[in-house]
Amino acid sequence: MQYWFGDYLKLRVNILDAWIDALSIDEIENRIGCFVAEPGPHQIVTLNPEILYRAQKEPELLKIINRASLVTADGVGVVWASRVARCPVPERVTGIDLMLRLVSRCAKEGWSIYLLGGKPGVAGEAAARLARQYPRLKIAGTHHGYFDSKDEVLQNIKECRPQILFVGMGAPAQDYFIQENLSSLDVPVGMGVGGSFDVIAGRTARAPLWIQKLHLEWLYRFLKEPSRIVRMAVLPMFAWLVLRRYFLNS
Repeated sequence: MQYWFGDYLKLRVNILDAWIDALSIDEIENRIGCFVAEPGPHQIVTLNPEILYRAQKEPELLKIINRASLVTADGVGVVWASRVARCPVPERVTGIDLMLRLVSRCAKEGWSIYLLGGKPGVAGEAAARLARQYPRLKIAGTHHGYFDSKDEVLQNIKECRPQILFVGMGAPAQDYFIQENLSSLDVPVGMGVGGSFDVIAGRTARAPLWIQKLHLEWLYRFLKEPSRIVRMAVLPMFAWLVLRRYFLNS
């Protein structure tokens, strides 16, 4: 499926009833740059196999995915599924890679950001590291994700008036939060980034680049955190669902 959106030709593919943008990270970054200058809200969903599988049994989550302004293939499993479905996306676009690209763009353009999520102190540490790396970056504010009063947090974000709100609450909680609140915040762009703040803050190590290139980050995370076994159990079920839909029934 393709259609014109402003001056951009937008390509979308459908995988397990979810629409995903078949764009490179450069194209996605540029599209979000346009969103900043447009009336919002614009929700960005970074979609991995776990959430796509969950959306099969959670209609409201599937609606959020399909209403989003942009949906990236965050996970080698989603890229693989697109190939099995014969509608391949050009590349994997992870939440943290896209976030770092956008942070660099914000520093150049003078756009401000707000970091919401993580344990107390993490968002602040991540912001401090980003500020050292990008001295011109405008950080409108930060707040951890364990707040008692959502209204106070929303009011603070509204007062800070960022151009991009990064929400690191884990999926799908972050996606529900953005969908429910972004329109009232007068923030052009809201994007879920999972555990990116922990990585940026240095509390969690990302897989070495050679492991990333082999698409084995999932294995690296599992070896570092064996407790992820419950979440990892979704992957074979997701793979079977994809094969049953697009290969065995073809």
